[in-house]
Order: sequence, then C-alpha cells, then structure tokens
Amino acid sequence: MTVRRFETDELDPYQRGLALGRFGAEEIAWNARGYAELFEVVGVVADDLPGIGRQAIERTEEWAPELAAELRGLADGAGLEHWQLGVLNARTEILATVGAIGEGECSTVVTLPADAAPRTVQTWDWHDVSNDHTLVVRARVRPDHEVRYFTEFGILGKIGLNSAGIGVHFNILNHAGDGEGIGVPVHVVARAVLDRARTLEEAVSIASSAAVSASTVLTIVAYTDGVADAVCVELSPGGAAVVRPNDDGLLVHTNHFLDEALAGGELSPATASSYPRLEQLLAREALFRSEDPVDRAVGMLVHDADGAPVCCHPDPELAFEHRWQTLLTISLDLEAGRLQFHEGGPCRVERASWQVF
Repeated sequence: MTVRRFETDELDPYQRGLALGRFGAEEIAWNARGYAELFEVVGVVADDLPGIGRQAIERTEEWAPELAAELRGLADGAGLEHWQLGVLNARTEILATVGAIGEGECSTVVTLPADAAPRTVQTWDWHDVSNDHTLVVRARVRPDHEVRYFTEFGILGKIGLNSAGIGVHFNILNHAGDGEGIGVPVHVVARAVLDRARTLEEAVSIASSAAVSASTVLTIVAYTDGVADAVCVELSPGGAAVVRPNDDGLLVHTNHFLDEALAGGELSPATASSYPRLEQLLAREALFRSEDPVDRAVGMLVHDADGAPVCCHPDPELAFEHRWQTLLTISLDLEAGRLQFHEGGPCRVERASWQVF
C-alpha cells in the first residue's frame, strides 16, 4: 500500500473537495467500484445504493453542512454522481444494514505521561484487496485551524489531529441496534471532531451529538497547556458512552464495547479476536509508554500464533470479504502536530519505514 499526500489551504469546503476530487479521481473511482463489489457479495441490493447514498448526504447535510459541501465537491472533482460519494462515506453504515460483521479490525493504545503529550498507536486493518493507495491530507479549514488526517480516497475522515491539540483514532464496533436506516456516517463524525473541536470536552460533545446508525469508537486524545488527556467515545444507535483511562493513564480499545450499558447490545461473539487482542495489549503496557513511536509499534507486534492477531495477515483460503490485513500502523504526535505512520503492519516496521506528515 502507498499513502499519497495532499495539502490545501482552500477554506471553501466545496472548492476543497473539488481539488481533492480532481487529485484523486482515479482512486476515488476505484474505491467506488471496489465497495460496490463488496456490498454485492455481502448481500446489499445494488439498486438500493443510490437511495442510500442520498440518505447519507442528507444526514451529513443536517449535521455538518460544510462536510456535505466538501463531499459534493469530491464527487464533482472525481466526475462521479454525488450519491456515489455518499455511499463511500457510509460504507460502515451500509455494511451494518446486512449485519456484515468482520472478524479482523483495528486496535488502539494510548498512554498519558505526566509531563508530555499523549503517546498513541493504532493498527488499521481492512480487507487485503483494498485499494493499493490511501491518503493523508493537510487542510486549513479555517484561517486559524488546520487538520491532518489519514483516510481512504473519497472518504472524508478517519484518523488524524488538528492544530488545537486534538487527535482521533478510529475503531469499528457492532451493536444490536446497528443497521436501522442510515444515520450520520461515522467517518463524517471523526472528521467533524477534527474540524470543530478545540478542547477534549468539545470533541466529546461533538461526537456524542451525532445520531448514528452504525457503531464505532473514537479514541480522542488532547494536549492542551501542557496537559495530556484522552477518552474513548463509544457511539451506537443505543447511545454514546465515555470510557476513561485507568488510574495509570492507559487507554486501550479494540472492537467490543467497554461501557457496561452499551455492552448489553454487543454483537461481536465471545470468540471474536477483539477480546484476546485487548488482553495482549494491556499486558504490553511498558512498550506503549515509550516516547519512541517505533517502540510503540513493536508493542503491537502480536500475531495470531502469539495469542491474538493484533498484527493481522490474511488467510488465503478465505473469500476476500473474510480476509483481513493490517494495512497501516499509525501514531499521532500532538506536540509536533504531525502524523507518524508505517505502510503496513507492525512486523515490518523499521525506523527507515516510519514516515512523518
């Protein structure tokens, strides 16, 4: 996988999307085709997609009109119909409508030093047949506010940080209430937190205000006035919950609910890898406290043979919709305001492979 780079100081959301759509037109079209194939395989009716895409844009327009404008710009720049970009941004919500629960997914760890910015690391796991190209973006969304984020081409947001010292990691969850209609796309929620929030409290309020139809957890980190803080905001149609770090400043999340009330609607089976991944990562705390992001990546170096697939490799015997691979290892440097990432899983991280954006 290759992570391409795009930077813009365009303040108008539509024009920003238009420029990014032109830049990534080929890759956006590839993703539109690839997700259409995935949806067909898991049982989504193709004729339903235009209506679903329009619903996703409507929900975005109601909750974050500036991001709906950017989405329309992306479509126009890429030469696609608006609904096709609505579908891309609602891919999590669409999968939820047919109960397509994946076994593999992402793991996130944060530690809070007493005298430094939060130290973070995440694996991004997705289908191994995904687009070979993904994207990091630097955008000035207001004259005094800049965001940097990693995402897939055509999708408004995923993992990133802003110039106010707020960062977001992103993991999927599965709740019994998922899949009823199309709510605010969770990828839109992640981006809106970066665009709007200047404090941790604002970030939590923004995320919790979205009426979602698919569950996710945003691990939100903050470094303000020399103080590090973090919370996980678990979002579902059943409500939102905030999970705090433990007394030692450690916060770990995989792909099952940690909040007791929301866990009552948990859909992930007891045999899911999410549970042993969480236990493995909790046991490797010392590595995650390192100020060196390469050390933190080594902390994620746990394979299925070691007890849990934190660093995930696809099983070639499985159909593509059931194959998962760790495609990116990423950390947020809130002190410098930069993303740090490796193209691939932790088992291939080298100091020379660690990129800064």
